[in-house]
Amino acid sequence: MSNPSPRKGIHPVEPGASAQPIASSSLDDPRLYINRDMSFLEFERRVMEEAMDESTPLLERVKFLSILGSNLDEFDMVRVSAVKRLVENEVAELDAGVPPSVLLDRVWETLRLLMVEARKHLNEKIIPALAAAGIWLLNYSDLSLPERSAVEAYFTETVLPLLTPMAFDSRRPFVQTSNLSLSLAVLVRDGQGEERFAQLEVPQTIPQFVPVRVRKGRAGNVQKADQSYLLLEQVISANLNAVFQDMEIVQVYPFRVTRDAEIYVREAEASDLLDRIQHEVSRRKFGSVNRLGVASEMPEHMVDLLINNLKAIRGDMYRAIHPLALSRFIELSKIERPDLLDPPLQPRIPAALAGSNDIFASIRKNDILLHHPYDSFQPVLDFIQKSATDPDVLAIKITLYRVGREPPIVDALIDASRSGKKVTAVVELKARFDEESNIKWARALEDAGVHVVYGIAGLKVHCKIALVVRREAGMFRRYVHIGTGNYNPAIAKVYTDLGLLSCEANLGVDVTDLFNYFTGYSGQTSFRKLLVGPMTLRGGISAMIRRETDRGDSGRLIFKMNALLDEDMIRLLYQASQAGVKVDLIVRGVCALRPGVPGISENIRVRSIVGRFLEHGRIYYFGNGGREEIYIGSADLRSRNLNRRVEVICPIQDELLKIRLRDEILGTLLADNVKARFLMSDGSYQRATRSQSEPAISCQQALLL
Repeated sequence: MSNPSPRKGIHPVEPGASAQPIASSSLDDPRLYINRDMSFLEFERRVMEEAMDESTPLLERVKFLSILGSNLDEFDMVRVSAVKRLVENEVAELDAGVPPSVLLDRVWETLRLLMVEARKHLNEKIIPALAAAGIWLLNYSDLSLPERSAVEAYFTETVLPLLTPMAFDSRRPFVQTSNLSLSLAVLVRDGQGEERFAQLEVPQTIPQFVPVRVRKGRAGNVQKADQSYLLLEQVISANLNAVFQDMEIVQVYPFRVTRDAEIYVREAEASDLLDRIQHEVSRRKFGSVNRLGVASEMPEHMVDLLINNLKAIRGDMYRAIHPLALSRFIELSKIERPDLLDPPLQPRIPAALAGSNDIFASIRKNDILLHHPYDSFQPVLDFIQKSATDPDVLAIKITLYRVGREPPIVDALIDASRSGKKVTAVVELKARFDEESNIKWARALEDAGVHVVYGIAGLKVHCKIALVVRREAGMFRRYVHIGTGNYNPAIAKVYTDLGLLSCEANLGVDVTDLFNYFTGYSGQTSFRKLLVGPMTLRGGISAMIRRETDRGDSGRLIFKMNALLDEDMIRLLYQASQAGVKVDLIVRGVCALRPGVPGISENIRVRSIVGRFLEHGRIYYFGNGGREEIYIGSADLRSRNLNRRVEVICPIQDELLKIRLRDEILGTLLADNVKARFLMSDGSYQRATRSQSEPAISCQQALLL
């Protein structure tokens, strides 16, 4: 086979010149490695660019802004917390040559600029565009008296019962505001003229955008409106007299707190991991304050009161124009306006499964590769659900990392267990921000008789594998699913992921051995086909990179992943480039490697693709002198994946599936000249460019066809 090439008519894009190349003779030079946190914030800038792209449907732009807000919240809760701890503990550890104190200042300044730019774009571009499309975000002052009466009735019936004012005075202590909650700081005056402070948390359990029935054709700032909304905090602010009766409302301003949300569990000391994690999750709401956002016009005396009582640092406070919580706009992006959204997704059923009611017979004929969301996730559900009801299936084993709110996979496992099948579920309780959901489903599975395993001490189980043991013609056959994404059908509609359905004997034995490692005392250190972290993954990938390096300029590497951070892997890629190997890296998010450095990484190109779907699948292509090897799996090339997680990457053995991965999938990704951005050696990204004669190629759009 030839090296990867794009589809017929699709040509790869050459990156632009890198800015300020770094000359270095040592691969240990910290200047050759981009700081992970600054790289992440560069990714968030690419997300924001999608919100600013006028070719993107309007409500999808709103969605990208909400994703940006949510991502920055999570970054603040996790990464800023980590850097702060390094500074507080006076740790001198350097990340890409940057001291923690310097890094914290850089991160905070970049965060501020992103937040300012995002809110400015929302207010100056998005909201006027929504109004032009008939979607109005109103101010309370825009409403007529009849409209106000309707909103007041909604407040009295729906909102008021959920409000709990928290006074702060000599008799009542300051009540700590929970993580990510939007609150109102209220100053009231009693009948004796004394001013008092209180806070009020905006309920998160009801819609944040309150619909308003605007009378058509009325005069004023708002003309005929198809859909009109008020933000919930405006409704509350305008009706505070019902909360603080017989008090004069002097001032009211919103504020928002982001806290340290990392969970700290020493597994060796936790006799009951589930209970310990549940306890830590409950504490997450009131971790130390990382960021305090206040309305731009909030007076200093009120800011001082919040800083002092929240035990915040003034340098972590920022003033922002309305609104404070961008993440809530995901709600607005889901309103019924198909004309302002991407066309509905129409996933395909692979030809190997079309028209067949026997998924096991289809898998026996050939391995089946699924590329979600272009291929439907239904075959994966069918695989588990039919295994649950098939009388010849004796056992089902599966790893569960993030399954979602109403997981059909869990329902199928419960049904299988209740029907007498042997069911084992390895549930990862430490899946960040999904801990509560996973605890809930783990208990439901246990109640149904499923053998639930909570991973392995010291390791996070991140691999996506399922094993079905079936009795066929007097023998047992093992069927496997090995994927790059979670067993969550909702996520499978918006993440690009890959999955392999197979009954190849060696894969079946490997997956069996891995489940024995989870549930027993197996000392398994080698596998027939799979590369498994932390046992064989690092060594296997390293050996294959070195093999390409030995081939010099006839070597070829193409890696697609979410993140590239492991310095040992980056050094191997630098060495491959120095030997003349052509290296293409498709890294969606964080990338610490600097491409285009003379004498170091001149043969490496790094691109990021941000579009309608979140690029999540991992693919590792090795040219191998024409005897190509291609792997898919759950692991990125970061130290945590290689050293501290159980990961699986699986070789694709069917030649036709290799061609599909090489030409249709990788080839199309490499040909993108619409959504691709190239990483420059200075850590910035530049959009792909094309000549006027070149067709515009958006890889995700092309793969939908």
